Amino acid sequence: MTASLVAKAPAKINLTLRVLGRRADGYHLLESLVVFADLADTLSLQPGGDAALDIGGPFAAACGPVAGNLVLKAVGALRARVAGLKAGRFVLEKNIPVAAGLGGGSADAAAALRLVARANDLPPDDARLAAAAPTIGADVPVCLASRARIMRGVGEELSAPLDLPQLPALLVNPGVTLATRDVFAAFAGDLDAAPSLAEVPRDFAALLEWLGGHGNDLRQPAIACVPVIAVVLKALRALPGVLLARMSGSGPTCFALFASAGEAATAARLLQAERKDWWVHPTTLAAAGECP
Repeated sequence: MTASLVAKAPAKINLTLRVLGRRADGYHLLESLVVFADLADTLSLQPGGDAALDIGGPFAAACGPVAGNLVLKAVGALRARVAGLKAGRFVLEKNIPVAAGLGGGSADAAAALRLVARANDLPPDDARLAAAAPTIGADVPVCLASRARIMRGVGEELSAPLDLPQLPALLVNPGVTLATRDVFAAFAGDLDAAPSLAEVPRDFAALLEWLGGHGNDLRQPAIACVPVIAVVLKALRALPGVLLARMSGSGPTCFALFASAGEAATAARLLQAERKDWWVHPTTLAAAGECP
């Protein structure tokens, strides 16, 4: 029997997010600085036979029907571009909260593309992988290599990888899901078509100062949909040692940044003791996620 192939699918964090415009088809144009956490789903592939998927892990129950999972959608997208593509049985360990603004489904799809490429002896830079990625979901292109980048357009325009410092962080989800489409439906902010992200600082202190001037345009519409997000942000800002607190993506997960992993861990214990119903996870945000 062929040995299983394994890949990590790191959680995506939007350190910044701006809405620049809207296309005729209704999709919004974005600009976002993206990094990756050491929190990750794990996806394995046993090559051979029809594409199939089993899901386990702490957030398996929230994944919905297997038939609609982005892992299988990724196989279909690549199969449409590669004749005779071999697949097999996937096993997904779901550690990232679902519909949480962390790009978990997109990370899983990107991991599926990488695994199927390995099973079919396709190089990681095969153009057909990059072509398939945006047809699966807006965050899949940036998750394909899981490197820090500026993401623009509807996710298909990526900057060169960025060299950023590690950021000790705390991720918090209040135990609710939030559909991205609902947040964009509630968005009523001004559209500014001028890109603003350039020369992202590499120094920790300079990056924190820079981030203070670049926020998340979806925060208010997300709060309108799920008011508890405002409660989460207030709780994060009250923690000792917090340098910045912000929502990731379209929410509802929020993050706080700290000067050290020890401070993040201490803050996690304090917050979890007060909010036992929230998902609280200390982590490190980095320029590159672990994704062989």
